[in-house]
Amino acid sequence: MNERPLSALPSRTARVVAFVSVLVAGLAGGTIGYALVDVQCSGDCGMATGLGMLVGAVGFAAGMSVVAVLGLRAMGEWRERR
Repeated sequence: MNERPLSALPSRTARVVAFVSVLVAGLAGGTIGYALVDVQCSGDCGMATGLGMLVGAVGFAAGMSVVAVLGLRAMGEWRERR
């Protein structure tokens, strides 16, 4: 009898995929934030592009983390019903 106890914890693979998706979303958000400010700014824009990159990366990563948590919770509920 090698059964795991009933748990809402998703598999390790699902958690790794969720973590990587948050990282990829942060990277995409940083790139978009940088490009958005870079296109609109002329002259010395180091601080502005850095701030755009930071805001974009944090915003996208935060949004994706909400989606990832909801997805992982749904997976846990589906496993419980089986």
